[in-house]
Amino acid sequence: MDRIKYITKKIAGVFKRYIGYAILISVFVVVYLSLNVASYSLYEKYIKVADTVGSEYSNEPSSDESYENADCNVAGVNLHGQLTTYIPQKEPLDLSDVVPADYISYYIKKAIKNPDIKAIVLEVDSGGGSPVAGEEIAHLLKTSSKPTVAVIRQMGTSAAYWASTGANIIFASKNSDIGSIGVTFSYLDNVGKNAKEGLNYVELFSGKYKESGNPDRTLTDEEKNLIMRDLKIIHSNFIKAVAQNRNLSVEKVSSLADGSSVLGEQAKKLGLIDRIGDLVDVEDYLSEKIGEKVEICWN
Repeated sequence: MDRIKYITKKIAGVFKRYIGYAILISVFVVVYLSLNVASYSLYEKYIKVADTVGSEYSNEPSSDESYENADCNVAGVNLHGQLTTYIPQKEPLDLSDVVPADYISYYIKKAIKNPDIKAIVLEVDSGGGSPVAGEEIAHLLKTSSKPTVAVIRQMGTSAAYWASTGANIIFASKNSDIGSIGVTFSYLDNVGKNAKEGLNYVELFSGKYKESGNPDRTLTDEEKNLIMRDLKIIHSNFIKAVAQNRNLSVEKVSSLADGSSVLGEQAKKLGLIDRIGDLVDVEDYLSEKIGEKVEICWN
């Protein structure tokens, strides 16, 4: 009898042990599957966000985002945020306040080709960005056979102002920041910080000026002069473009091109804008220009 009890206890112990293992394995499987499902959900969410941002900021927005089927006679295009030439498709989650010239140009071209659109309004609220992007938008506005208006809200400075000068007429608030005709390439030098943290920058490059402007190495006087040479050229191009687009003398614009911005009333006196007003005033102006009530559809 004792022998049977002993065997029974051993068998019960084995079952308990294996039941414990089974429970642990079950918990592990449940946790593993949960993590995979969560990871897949996050992946799906990321892909959806990427697709949304990609469609919103791609070089050619989706065809349903156009003026073709809209009941309007004036196209409104937004230039809001930092101006770039294009937006790369990588790392789409970091594009919260960036607008590409490709995106703006796409809508301006659609408006120019659409016979139902009688005029184009560029609404500007930007501190600038790429000088090439500003130049491209200004040139496209100038080539339009339809009336073009730029209306500056809080800010239209630097490259954003350059873009605005391509319009036939510029409106702005008396409180808007306007101008800032200048160029910058300033950056933080990390050399001292790296040394303090024990980081040693290893220089491996060919071409004397290949790493000019790298924040992890000290900028030489020769490199600084080289960069300043190009900045001055871009500054001169900026001045000439504003002078031509605004029918001002190069000397007049040069005297204003110290990088500072001015408020609306002063900008009007200096010839940087044409009228003090907002979107309501723009609509009144365009109603007279095109001879009908203005209905703006925005991209």
